Amino acid sequence: MIRRTLTGGLLATVAMLALVPTAADATPAAPAPRTAVSATVPDLLPAHLLQPALPTARHAAHPTTHHVNHRATHRRSHRAFGRVVTYRSPLHVRSGPGTGYHVIGVRHAGRLVALKCRAYGSWVRGTHQWYRLAHVRGYVSAHYVRVVRGTVPWC
Repeated sequence: MIRRTLTGGLLATVAMLALVPTAADATPAAPAPRTAVSATVPDLLPAHLLQPALPTARHAAHPTTHHVNHRATHRRSHRAFGRVVTYRSPLHVRSGPGTGYHVIGVRHAGRLVALKCRAYGSWVRGTHQWYRLAHVRGYVSAHYVRVVRGTVPWC
């Protein structure tokens, strides 16, 4: 997501520079001496960024159409998984992020669970973090789950 934002910002800057007249395009009455401070932005950018992009065959018919993949969102494409690390007893899945919520299910030790997001809840053995499960509307304490793949975003 950050890469997409930076790329979009860079493309917008290059497009703006292509539309805004620069000091080289203007015809001043008297030429001003060039200093390091008076350098224009196109002088500071690499040459390959200043060249206009050629339309591909896909976008030749509709140059303003942008391809957006609506299925691949940040949370769906980077699903996090965790392993239950309880000893001898099953992990309680609760209806909310805290020990005061009702137990709605259990997960046994060693089981791999899909994690949707994390939230703050009641204190459990050194942590206030709770993970919301992806496939069940329930929460488990982060103390008893070790994330094995991905990163868990905040709810």
